[in-house]
Amino acid sequence: MSELFNLQLSDKMVPVLEKVKHFIATEIVPVEHEFHHSPNKDDIWTLSQRQSEIIEGLKAKAREQGLWNFFLPDWNGEGVSNLDYAYLAQEMGKSYLAPEVFNCNAPDTGNMEVLAKYGTPEQQAQWLTPLLAGEIRSAYAMTEPNVASSDAKNIATTAVLENGEWVINGEKFYISGAGDSRCAIMIVMVKTNLDPDAPMHLRQSQILVPMDNPGVEILGPMNVFGNPDAPHGHMHLRFNNCRVPASNVLLGEGRGFEISQGRLGPGRIHHCMRALGQAELALELLVKRGLSREAFGKPLIKLGGNFDIVAESRIEIDSCRLMVLQAAKAMDLLGIKEARIYISAIKALVPKVTGDIIDRAIQMHGGAGVSQWTPLATMFTNNRTLRLADGPDEVHRMVVARAEILKYV
Repeated sequence: MSELFNLQLSDKMVPVLEKVKHFIATEIVPVEHEFHHSPNKDDIWTLSQRQSEIIEGLKAKAREQGLWNFFLPDWNGEGVSNLDYAYLAQEMGKSYLAPEVFNCNAPDTGNMEVLAKYGTPEQQAQWLTPLLAGEIRSAYAMTEPNVASSDAKNIATTAVLENGEWVINGEKFYISGAGDSRCAIMIVMVKTNLDPDAPMHLRQSQILVPMDNPGVEILGPMNVFGNPDAPHGHMHLRFNNCRVPASNVLLGEGRGFEISQGRLGPGRIHHCMRALGQAELALELLVKRGLSREAFGKPLIKLGGNFDIVAESRIEIDSCRLMVLQAAKAMDLLGIKEARIYISAIKALVPKVTGDIIDRAIQMHGGAGVSQWTPLATMFTNNRTLRLADGPDEVHRMVVARAEILKYV
């Protein structure tokens, strides 16, 4: 299909992309350092007053300029294709704050898409409306400590219908965003059909659980390379006879796996889009550092094969970008199910390549590269976790390999 190779940004989005670039450069980047160095020393899970002023002020400016909720298909009444959004997300990926400033941050985007597609009018009014307004944050609770969660059907947490309520029991861990005090709602993947003979893909359901439910216990944060990643956090949770109304189920009982496949596809490609922005930033920092420092009478950039490193990084970024854009185009033309091979291919490749480029930038910076003096250490740890999020590399390679082998069977 020749249209799969038309990867150009649409004409209507060209000025929008330029506005996003300008906003990041002139509004966000100048205050990012202050944001990171103004934490709440009394409660790491709550933004400090100054951090709140910065982020809410930026969000208000973005909304005023119409730079808001790009990920929605009906953005600004016109619609943004996955291909168009890929260009925008790459720019957002260059800044830690940008995704939240434009209300395009994970896991909220995926949860908003689920609520928009599968939620009832009541569920949308209660949770989607404030999420779209950037008034609350959310989490997606799927991963569990006692089963291999790389298999989305492998769910041990149970929910039993009792007197008009779902009673949820079990544990989840590494639930991203659940540490943030602004996180008000979780979408929780549970097992509702306990019949061992029931089809595996029909045993799960997804249920809305407010964070302030008395049956939700936060056991603590899962540190990332020793860092709690506050205030976002990746939390270990326990559900202790957690009761929610029967109406909190999404789409219907037994539809959880179906929802997860619809949610994780766009989420995977969004992660890769933003990762490319991180790769671009890492390469920029690498080159600038190499040009600004000297050793043995020469700029660092001219020593130790660094020309090859720069060239290899640029080639890898541009190659990955083409793959990401084509995956986005495939989603637009073929739908999530038919585009799954494209999506798995980039999910297996882009985070690994991005990690390699960040690592090269760290090496160019020496000790400063692993310190708080640059964003590289945080970029490295965040990107390394991306190789596990929404399916590990091995699962996505299996999807690609299986499709390739079937061509010859």
